[in-house]
Amino acid sequence: MRRQLLLASVGAIAVSGTAFAADLTPPPAPAPIFSWTGLYVGGQIGYAWDKDPTDASLGAGGILLSDSFSNNPQGVIGGAHIGYNLQINQWLIGFEGSVDGTSISQTTFDPFSGLTVSTRADIQGSIRARAGVAFDRVLVYATGGAAFTGIDDNYTDTLGRITGLPGVSEDISKTRAGWTVGGGLEYAVTNNWSVRAEYRYSDFGHYTDYPFVTFVTPVPPAVFGGGSLFIQHHLTENQVQVGFSYKFDSLAPVVAKY
Repeated sequence: MRRQLLLASVGAIAVSGTAFAADLTPPPAPAPIFSWTGLYVGGQIGYAWDKDPTDASLGAGGILLSDSFSNNPQGVIGGAHIGYNLQINQWLIGFEGSVDGTSISQTTFDPFSGLTVSTRADIQGSIRARAGVAFDRVLVYATGGAAFTGIDDNYTDTLGRITGLPGVSEDISKTRAGWTVGGGLEYAVTNNWSVRAEYRYSDFGHYTDYPFVTFVTPVPPAVFGGGSLFIQHHLTENQVQVGFSYKFDSLAPVVAKY
């Protein structure tokens, strides 16, 4: 009887000791959660369609003759980007720079003036701020900042009405600065790789070209009678792009708080 009581006591003490030791065991460290914080690089590709309402005006003998026509270049746009995000709780702020090559172009003939206008925008870039809200691996964001584009306009006096020389042409190239604004949706496939879809609207402002300045006194039979020709443009752009990014690991991972 005494032996049975002794064995029961020892068993109870052992069980109690095990439970006490279990209570002293620290809980496992919380698993790291995903964070958007960090430097990233990536690429994008999409499509852009521009609007460039164009006014051709000629001052002749104190009379201003003008005509308006539509010029809407469009094409594929794609390139690379680099940026940095900082996530604070659920909120994200950051900045991004991008550069794109494009096939944006169009050729338009104006029957009134007899001009053929060919517009190309071969390269574009932007420097933008980003702000958004993160739902774990899903990021909804807005973006906006400065935009830049290189524009090449070719003017051909197809019918000779301006210069008196049918077929004479002139190229005028320039770099335009403007603004851009838009938004997008990004999803982190892994801790480093993410994919995105984005829309942006850009406005590169008004500008004026003065082609054929050497033909102040055109050779007959130019019907407008000579003077100063100027072409006014206002280039705006809509673009949609999809892309991917690789985020470099952050030095200070965010952990869940319980």
